[in-house]
Amino acid sequence: DFFNNQDEYLKNYDKVVFTGMIDQYFDYCYGELEYRSLKFETEELDQDNFQGNAVVNYTDAKTPFTRIIEHKHFEFGKGDKNKTIITREYPKTWHRGDEPYYPVNNSANNALYKKYKELADAKADNIIFGGRLGQYRYYNMDQVIGAALVTVEKELD
Repeated sequence: DFFNNQDEYLKNYDKVVFTGMIDQYFDYCYGELEYRSLKFETEELDQDNFQGNAVVNYTDAKTPFTRIIEHKHFEFGKGDKNKTIITREYPKTWHRGDEPYYPVNNSANNALYKKYKELADAKADNIIFGGRLGQYRYYNMDQVIGAALVTVEKELD
C-alpha cells in the first residue's frame, strides 16, 4: 500500500508513479470522485467448456452481469478436461474501502477531477499520476499503453 510507505517513497525517490485514486492521494480534500467497482462470482462447472473463449461481454439491460470470464481459455487448454471455472462480473457502486475499477466520467466528476489535477500540478511535481485512477479517465489497454508512452517521453525529455 503506497500510503503505508508514502513518506519513505517521497523522501528516497526523485519521481514516484502513482496509479491509485488521485482524490485519495490528496485525502479527499475537495470531496470524493465517483468510481464503479465490481463484484465477482466464481463457479466451477462439471463440463469441459462453457462459452468457447475467455471473455464474453453482456451489454443488454436484462442481464445483471457485464461479462463472464472462462479462465481455462487464458491457460490454452490446461486443466481438467471435465471441468471449467467461470467468473461473472457484476457492476457495483463504489464506497470508500472498496476496490475502484472505473472512473465515472460525467460533468460533475470531471470538474472535480480538474481541481485535483490543478492541485497535483501545483503541489506534487515529483508524483506522476497515471492510469485510470490517477488520471481519472477510462482507458482501454491500447490507450493506457499510449498514455504511458506519452508520459515516459515527457518525463525523459
